[in-house]
Amino acid sequence: MDSSKISDRIKSLSTKNIDNMYLNDFLLTWDKSEDEIAAVFQTAEALRAMRTDNLACRVFDSGLAVSIFRDKSTRTRFSFASACNLLGLATQDLDEEKSQIAHGETMRETANMISFLTEIIGIRDDMYLGVGHTYMKEVARSVEQGYHEGVLPQRPTLVNLQCDIDHPTQSMSDALHLINHFGGIEKLKGKKIAMTWAYSPSYGKPLSVPQGVIALMSRFGMEVVLAHPEGYNLLPEVEEVAQSNSRQSDGSYSRVTGMSEAFENADIVYPKSWAPYTVMEERTRLLQEGDLEGLKDLEKRCLENNRQFIDWECTEKLMQTTKGGSALYMHCLPADISGVSCERGEVEASVFERYRVPQYIQAGYKPYIIAAMIFLSKFKNPADKLAEMVKRADPRVV
Repeated sequence: MDSSKISDRIKSLSTKNIDNMYLNDFLLTWDKSEDEIAAVFQTAEALRAMRTDNLACRVFDSGLAVSIFRDKSTRTRFSFASACNLLGLATQDLDEEKSQIAHGETMRETANMISFLTEIIGIRDDMYLGVGHTYMKEVARSVEQGYHEGVLPQRPTLVNLQCDIDHPTQSMSDALHLINHFGGIEKLKGKKIAMTWAYSPSYGKPLSVPQGVIALMSRFGMEVVLAHPEGYNLLPEVEEVAQSNSRQSDGSYSRVTGMSEAFENADIVYPKSWAPYTVMEERTRLLQEGDLEGLKDLEKRCLENNRQFIDWECTEKLMQTTKGGSALYMHCLPADISGVSCERGEVEASVFERYRVPQYIQAGYKPYIIAAMIFLSKFKNPADKLAEMVKRADPRVV
């Protein structure tokens, strides 16, 4: 990307009404305005272009970025670390088992104790339905209070690295992949995206990925279709968000009962397993109670239920029913690949392999999306700051 395109990104960013992003958190995409969503894309692309052109993106001489991962992670964990490093922040993971949290320290106290020199806090808490998003808001309130009371010299901002409701860094990365794949955000209008459940030989996968996808893609005038077996519903309030977004964007949102109906003439397919809402509710209760035997029984029952829908698999035959037989296959990864990572799973091995490189490219947008979220929360005039960085032209590698 040449310097003129970087300038175009910065110019576009300067026209956005994004004052409310300064010293604010990024928790749910549907809480952000159209300008704020666009600003994340423009900033991410500017930072990506600068790194491609060997321009340093370091805007912090020092400072800490704290990550709290209450669930396993590969892509998001390393994307957060990469984003913070890109901007000049050191990273530190909070291991709750090694902290005083294990001895009963309150969240308000912990949030302040880790934030004296902290600029950003990234949290993944997706295991407990009805808990993760609430926990993030509690952390945000705690550091806000600490800042206003003069305990903290700066207000650390929060980035949702996945909660029980939304996975904004994933859905925003997915969207940026689509924007670049189809040649512009305006080219997404009218495109059909099939967000479908798919069989997995595991259970307990969060609802936040499909919920994040339908809530965000419906903002771009797309034809969003959700498909899942009976009982695998998403949160009704998130579906309401998707419906509202579709009305405002002149798109459409619908729910169908079959994978084949969702795939028919689709431009994009996103087959992904998730647990039934009722299972996630029961799992949350059992986890909180520490009921290991109950969890084993729940897993057994859920896997038996999953096996009723083993034919919900992204196959070559299904892909042939998409638009031109060549819809873009997407997944947040890791996918359950039939004959590779499991006997039967979400996707046939030949389909996955054909789209392997595009999926890796899709994942590669996440560090820049996270960096953009951080950047926009820390600088009151982000377009001016980016222009200053470009003008300075410090090389990343000398």
